[in-house]
Amino acid sequence: MRLIVGLGNPGREYAGTRHNVGFEVVTLLSKRHGIPLSERGFRALYGRGTIEGEPVCLFLPMTYMNLSGEAVGAISRFYRIPPEDMIVILDDVNLPLGQIRLRAQGSSGGQKGLESILQHLGTEAVPRVRVGIGRPSDGDVVSYVLSRFKREEEPLVQEATMRAADAVEYVLKEGWNKAMSRFNRPQVTPETRS
Repeated sequence: MRLIVGLGNPGREYAGTRHNVGFEVVTLLSKRHGIPLSERGFRALYGRGTIEGEPVCLFLPMTYMNLSGEAVGAISRFYRIPPEDMIVILDDVNLPLGQIRLRAQGSSGGQKGLESILQHLGTEAVPRVRVGIGRPSDGDVVSYVLSRFKREEEPLVQEATMRAADAVEYVLKEGWNKAMSRFNRPQVTPETRS
């Protein structure tokens, strides 16, 4: 079984914030493939089903971002899911708004949810899909990631969410190498157009 983890914070006050892009991608996969996120356990909401012929578990930790590894560690031990069979979907302030980047391993890049997962699993070899949310102009990263997208940013974010979901499906069908060569190309954004 493949574990597909969307990172975010639970609760209405965090819905639609930049930090919850991972939740949005997993929710989209849930809708596309008819896999309800209706099971509770492991300090998470989750649902099991099939995507591209692969058995999957769509997983949303309810621990708050910085403790995501507690939930991921618990389910991975219970179902004996090795790190290489996971896909973690997260926001990234180091990527331009709307870009996505797939990596099979590496450091957390300062993203606290991913950092928690790497610590709990004891390895950096955890595949992930990063969704760019851009950097704050004033340098206040904490307030920025907990803010909502501006109206003019929303089309770009919706497109990135769909591309990230497409990327997960493609990984399950074709593997990481093909998916990385297909999805890691820079996208044309309003900033790069001029």
